[in-house]
Amino acid sequence: MEPIETVRAFYDANVEAEWNRIADQPEFLLTARFLDRYVKKGDRVLDIGGGPGRYSLYLAEKGCEVTLFDLSEENVRFAAREAAARGLTLRTVCGDAREADRLVAEGGFDCVLLMGPLYHLLEEADREAAVRAACRLLKPGGVLFAAFISMYGGMIYMTREAPEIVLSDHPAEIEFRKALLAGESFAGDAFTKAFFIQPREILPFMARFPLEKLHLFGQEGIMAPNTDKISASAPEVVRALTDVSEMLCEREELLSWAEHLMYVGRKKCEKGEETGNADA
Repeated sequence: MEPIETVRAFYDANVEAEWNRIADQPEFLLTARFLDRYVKKGDRVLDIGGGPGRYSLYLAEKGCEVTLFDLSEENVRFAAREAAARGLTLRTVCGDAREADRLVAEGGFDCVLLMGPLYHLLEEADREAAVRAACRLLKPGGVLFAAFISMYGGMIYMTREAPEIVLSDHPAEIEFRKALLAGESFAGDAFTKAFFIQPREILPFMARFPLEKLHLFGQEGIMAPNTDKISASAPEVVRALTDVSEMLCEREELLSWAEHLMYVGRKKCEKGEETGNADA
């Protein structure tokens, strides 16, 4: 089976697990705060690789005009049903992120979310194609949110959820550990076909595109090693820890604490173009 079909089959079979994965978790809480800085009521938002729509529906509830674009037909169906149940308007498109600019009828989005495709495109050329498609759909002055899985995310998950994996002699686990110790990124078998990136490689990669960097932050911040315990804490504790994490999450020396890393960039304007976006 081709890697992209393996990924599609994985998400088709795990819709509810993916929907529940980030519910009230540090990853969602902290990422939502950054979305709130830039995405405002009435904005046109494209959520590429948005899965079953957790972020799409969050932004639709804010009054945004949202299009969810995802590889998995089951994810798209789930999101459409959930939107209807909440009385929200959500446009849905099923397709490959590398071809998003050909499959989405209109461009000129105020914000584009690319949270997912860069986890699963194993070849650098394919990851580049996905970012270029997203940039073409983004209007000048619009904001792109692009997420990656950190190489250290695999270790954080293992030590928190399944320490016994360190004893695994599965070839993929052996290759992952070799890459980690060598300071390299990894593309191959994991929870499905997945790409894990060294944090230092993100900014050089994103510098290839017509974007002005606004942020690079850990989506869980310093909370990743203890997400379950934090989520079970009292609401005021969760808020306070999220406040601290928000203040620390862009520090370069703390990026390795997070499982997921988010690049936020504003699309550069050609000479004579106006952004139509107020500065956040």
